[in-house]
Amino acid sequence: MSQCCKHTGTAALRCPLQNKGVAFTKEEREERGLSGLIPTAVSTDDQQVERMREILGRFEKPIDKALVLESLRATNERLYFQLLTRYTDEYMPIVYTPTVGETCQRFSHFFRYPRGLFLSLEHVGHVREVIERAPNQEVDVIVVTDGERILGLGDQGLNGMGIPVGKLALYTACAGIHPAKTLPVVLDVGTNREEYLNDPLYLGLRQQRCRGPEYDQLVDEFITEARRRWPGVLIQFEDFGNSNAFRLLSKYQDKVLCFNDDIQGTASVVVAGMYSAMRIKKEKIEDQRFLFFGAGEAACGIATLLADAIASEGVDPAEALKHCALFDSKGLVTAQRTDLAAHKKPFAHELADTKCFIEAIRQYKPTAIIGVAAQPKTFTKEVLEEMAKLNERPIIFALSNPTSRAECTAEEAYVATKGKALFASGSPFAPVEYEGKTFVPRQGNNSYVFPALGLGAVVSRSKWMPNEMFLVSAKKLAELVTEEDLAQGSLYPPLSDIRPVSVKVGAAVAAYAYDKGLAQNERPADLEKAVDEFMYRP
Repeated sequence: MSQCCKHTGTAALRCPLQNKGVAFTKEEREERGLSGLIPTAVSTDDQQVERMREILGRFEKPIDKALVLESLRATNERLYFQLLTRYTDEYMPIVYTPTVGETCQRFSHFFRYPRGLFLSLEHVGHVREVIERAPNQEVDVIVVTDGERILGLGDQGLNGMGIPVGKLALYTACAGIHPAKTLPVVLDVGTNREEYLNDPLYLGLRQQRCRGPEYDQLVDEFITEARRRWPGVLIQFEDFGNSNAFRLLSKYQDKVLCFNDDIQGTASVVVAGMYSAMRIKKEKIEDQRFLFFGAGEAACGIATLLADAIASEGVDPAEALKHCALFDSKGLVTAQRTDLAAHKKPFAHELADTKCFIEAIRQYKPTAIIGVAAQPKTFTKEVLEEMAKLNERPIIFALSNPTSRAECTAEEAYVATKGKALFASGSPFAPVEYEGKTFVPRQGNNSYVFPALGLGAVVSRSKWMPNEMFLVSAKKLAELVTEEDLAQGSLYPPLSDIRPVSVKVGAAVAAYAYDKGLAQNERPADLEKAVDEFMYRP
């Protein structure tokens, strides 16, 4: 049920965590004073789900479907998650990428109360009072953003709240974290987008984005007070700008249970895809060279974990770093450059400077290119053809989202490489027919990993999450890709299998916590069974 008392009468119908709509049984209706307040016939869960699917089917635009689903969640959360768990492939793109980008852009205009916390600079010195107002008696997972770098859309200010809401829906749908034990949080520290500052309906602070001591005090108060009230809570940092993301992760990673999904979750998913690609190529990961189009949080996070994966095979760590190169807005990241941020410097190699991506490919000779710069159409036909000249099976990961920001489409990748590409994307693409073969591209979607990471950490009550934990999850996810998946070009399992996948990845994460002495409870005799039984099922 829920963490609140058992409501009766209309209160039961107005509590989204308790409402079952017309699926309340005759006995429940008598017990809870509902007889006469809802129609006479009792619907089964299947009937309720099909009724909602019929309603959703009347809308063509994804944003309209998203609004219908948000309204459903506000009234009947059980039915909402039945839809998501039964039809994950169909509704995940509505609840999260790519539709969540538009949801954020219109958040202030389409406002629905998200049952979360809006912490602003006005609360500095009083964050404890706000945390105490949260109705959640228990919280297992918090997703927090400051809205500065939402997907490939940039600064969304308070409107970025759509991201924690969407992420936490996936924590429940994919990994069974109880919805009553999740809490979305936005740190409202202003925005630099003039269109929001000038929008009379914008719901956030009307000031330029704050940086410096006051910002840090808000973050620190939030983490301190959240952990005071909910000592075992996992805090996921989401869509912070580069200037804060690496800094905050470094500050808190070894002190509290937290991670940054853009840096570490994305890395784990991409490394899993690379392990899958190795099975198709019949090669070793230590023999690959990875060139990133982009040099921000995602690129550096992925590159770091790839270097860790290579080093884990016995390669010297300094040598492993040379297997990853970055290309940023000023060109190839090289040792000669004097303008590099700290997170780029480990990947600055002795290469010739160039501002042309194809020239960087010709010079570095990568086996894989990874797009994470939110610059659409940058993997041109010429780029893809060059990769195919250099490699029998070129690895092409066009990971920027939403779809409008993708470096190339699946079809473009397969056609330009004559069907040789090993392709993954950040947004969903339909299967591609090419010369009599059907390729089924799958997303390098963080939902394969971050909900399961949270599940494993919460079940084991891990103290914190070392980098190696993300490599463990990558290896486990890659193991779950079948030979049938690989034969059709799929580097990940189907999203329809996300719950059993989350059980196995979550169990691997929990096992790491127990093996390394990070867990704060007793290890179950059957860990996978314990993880499975922990999961909320609507």
